[in-house]
Amino acid sequence: MADPLLIIEDEIFLGREMRRYFEKEGWQVFWAERLADAEQLLNDDLNPMVTLADLNLPDGNSLDLLDRSREKGLQGEWIFLTAYGSVPDSVRALRLGAYDFLEKPCEMERLAMVVRSAGRAARAQRRVADDTSQHSRRYGPSAFLGTSMAAQRVREILQRLAQVPYSGLIISGETGTGKGLAARILHYSGLRREGPMVEINCAALPRELLESELFGYEAGAFTGATSRHRGLVEQANGGSLFLDEISEMDLDLQAKLLKVIEDRSLRRLGADRSIQVDVRFLAASNRDLDALVAEGRFRADLYHRLSVVRLALPVLRDRKEDLQELVPHFVAEFNAHAGKRVRHISPAVWAALEGYDWPGNVRELRNVVERGVLFSEGEDLPLEWLQLPGMSAAGHCPAPGSCPLDDRQQIILPIDGSMDLDSMEREILARVLQSTDHNVTQAARILGTTRETLRYRIRKYGLANEEL
Repeated sequence: MADPLLIIEDEIFLGREMRRYFEKEGWQVFWAERLADAEQLLNDDLNPMVTLADLNLPDGNSLDLLDRSREKGLQGEWIFLTAYGSVPDSVRALRLGAYDFLEKPCEMERLAMVVRSAGRAARAQRRVADDTSQHSRRYGPSAFLGTSMAAQRVREILQRLAQVPYSGLIISGETGTGKGLAARILHYSGLRREGPMVEINCAALPRELLESELFGYEAGAFTGATSRHRGLVEQANGGSLFLDEISEMDLDLQAKLLKVIEDRSLRRLGADRSIQVDVRFLAASNRDLDALVAEGRFRADLYHRLSVVRLALPVLRDRKEDLQELVPHFVAEFNAHAGKRVRHISPAVWAALEGYDWPGNVRELRNVVERGVLFSEGEDLPLEWLQLPGMSAAGHCPAPGSCPLDDRQQIILPIDGSMDLDSMEREILARVLQSTDHNVTQAARILGTTRETLRYRIRKYGLANEEL
């Protein structure tokens, strides 16, 4: 279905031309010649993705309509056209969140480029709003699972934080302890749950790209910047910005972030005006930020500004009693995703799970359970597919160090994210077929599956030889 575009223009010839042009561009175009007509359309449940408005109309200023539409909670981007706009008008337009402010006459090709860019931004906003509605139902303090004292303490802190208007928070904990989950709970159960939740991993982007993603840029700010881009800080206005692995951010970029936090405003790259923002900053790191500050590798002023509240998440090895709640939860989740029917967890599986120290914490546990459910053939979670370090191919757990890595009877697979499940399954099938000289019957017996199922997977991964 075509996205709605509202045009507010009192010049008949220009209005008709824009309507005809943007209908050819694939928009569902609504045209109003007066503000009153446009407001009636908005009151009749029209929620345009983009509004293209003349600034000064016979019955008023379009900025007033933008202001009223924001008060009603209407989303979408606004672009203003004017032949004689003033500086106060442009400043007010930016304050109200207008996407762009263009002078007449404007070439239709340039106008179309701005409208397309605004449409992309508006669709992203709609996705954020939809996610917010869904996540508000999903993420409450109870989403942090566990019956241990440590888990209960975390839930108590999350419940308290949901009721207070803090401006910054640092979440610490080892990799996989649930820092992202805690950040989502803090947002979707807190006072800003109606606003957007924006997340970024600071370690995933190079310095230059991270800066432009955070603060945005204007068209022409650098080579390749063909249109305006709203940064993540601006996109999080009214909500929360989660900065994961903030310890990986360069010092000079930390200084710019601190200025945004202190001034509650930002300036896009290449812009000549600042934009006011109201954002709550959530930061996380699996490194010791106190030590990094002492070493001069993290700014002390930014650390103190963010650490209004500090939340430390416990490691799984110190709360193994929580496995009794976490494992069935993950089994049910992956049963639903994969259409499996795992119902039983044997004492041997529980012994293996409880005897492992889980250096990857809850994330590693989740991956292990996912693999077990996906490779299950019945209602039992298969012991052999746990593949925890130290386990033999048959699923036995000998004493630490008693199984050499080159043992032909075991397969060692990384669980650090370097292999996906398909790659793991292909590797396992290839190794078992190699060990049986491609005897499908014998390989099926070893893997605990049928010959037909094994033949299907052999064909799936291109492992068939001429004898099959």
